[in-house]
Amino acid sequence: MSGDTRQRNTADPALPDASGPSGPSAPSDAFGPADPSGPSGAAPDGPDGPDGPGRAAGPRWRTPVTVCAVLVLLLTGTVLLMRTDSLRDTPAARNQALTDTAATDHVADAVGDSLVQVLSYTPDGVGATRRAAGRLLAGKARRQYTELFTQVEKEAAAQRLSLTTHVVRTGVTRLTDRTAEVLVFLDQVARRPGRAPVTTAAQLTVTAERYDGRWLITGLASR
Repeated sequence: MSGDTRQRNTADPALPDASGPSGPSAPSDAFGPADPSGPSGAAPDGPDGPDGPGRAAGPRWRTPVTVCAVLVLLLTGTVLLMRTDSLRDTPAARNQALTDTAATDHVADAVGDSLVQVLSYTPDGVGATRRAAGRLLAGKARRQYTELFTQVEKEAAAQRLSLTTHVVRTGVTRLTDRTAEVLVFLDQVARRPGRAPVTTAAQLTVTAERYDGRWLITGLASR
C-alpha cells in the first residue's frame, strides 16, 4: 500500500486527482482524523500529515463529545433528584409507621392500653370502665361504645359476668402526625360464677387520632 501512495504523489499533475468525484471523500475535522487503514493506505505527508501541525486537529472533535457527556450526567442527576422528591411525597413515604419506630411504638402502646381498659370490666366495676371509655374514646367509637355498653352493664350485673382483655399483638399499618390505623389481636377471658372461664380471640381494626398530645380511639371495627 505504501508503494501505491508514493506512486500517486509522483504522478503527472495533469492526471485527475484521486480524491475527486471518482475517489474517496476527504475526511472532515468534524468527524475526526482520517482512518490510516482506509483506501489511501497512509495519511499524506506534509503540513496536514501525521507529523505536521494538522495532527493537533484530533482533540477538536473530542470536545463536543465531552460536553455532551457532561450534559447527559447533569440531566440524569436532575431527573433522579426530581424522582427522589416525588417519592418523598408519596403516601408510602408519608407513612411514619415505615420510618419512625419510636412514634409507631408509642401509638401501638397507647391504643393497646386503651383497649384493655374499655374492654375489661367486672360486675362491680362497670362504672370505672364507662368512665375510662369517656376519656379514651372519641367520635363514632364513643357513640357506638355507649350504645353497646348499656346492655353489657345489665348482663354483667345480672350474671355476675367479668371480662378480662389481653392484647396479644398490635401492628400499626398507617401513621401520620394526627392519625393512626392499628390492627390489634386480642384474647378475652369471660368468667361467670360456677362455670369454667371461656377464652375467645378477637381482631380489631382501630382508628386513632391525636388530641392535645393524646391518642384517642375514634373508630373500632371487628375483622
